[in-house]
Amino acid sequence: MNRAEKAALQLRAVDVLRMLKETRTYDELAETTGLPAGDLNRYVNGHVLPGTERAREVVEDVGREAIADELDARIRVDDEGYVDNSGTVFDQSFLDLVAPVVANGFEFNRPDVVLTAATDGITLAASLASYYGTRCAYAKKSKETAVEEFIEARQRLQSGIELTYYLPASAVDAGDSVLVVDDLIRSGETQELLLDIVETSEAAVAGVFALIAAGDDGIERARERTDAPVGALTTV
Repeated sequence: MNRAEKAALQLRAVDVLRMLKETRTYDELAETTGLPAGDLNRYVNGHVLPGTERAREVVEDVGREAIADELDARIRVDDEGYVDNSGTVFDQSFLDLVAPVVANGFEFNRPDVVLTAATDGITLAASLASYYGTRCAYAKKSKETAVEEFIEARQRLQSGIELTYYLPASAVDAGDSVLVVDDLIRSGETQELLLDIVETSEAAVAGVFALIAAGDDGIERARERTDAPVGALTTV
């Protein structure tokens, strides 16, 4: 981890602590984190930054649980099982807290590209790409007019509808490490198309991640396609 990555981790740990402090006293926060209340006061108020190892513990352990709880509180599922996560994907500041939790809490290799499908996964992909300091790319169901070369992935869904995604060929290079992300994984069909794009581009899969897994089918389908880590922050 270089100096910039260490600083980013420390600052994200402070952001996590500040989020937790909004609903807790310092004594309650100390009980939650296992850290002294006096130290927490100094971190939250910006007087000092936590050390690297302490920051990692906050983000990976406390942060992951806290972010997952906050995510659960924002999700709405209707009577037919449809998931409304607009309270999450429209909140860039929250997703900026998610990024270090994902980066440090899952066993993903550091990617060269964070790849998603338009449109709801874009804000999450942007946060992760910003945290990693790497490129963000997203596949679309239509071609950009001015782009000449595309990577194309096509699949006939269980419903009988044929779904095609296009990615400009210049977005991913052969040999790149690609982290495939999306806001939601249900059947795994979208993730499979994105993995097809990675394979066609002769890149490597760093991992597959979704904020929310609607059941286990999509996660298992992704695991059948890659040996890279596959995970979600919460399941509904």
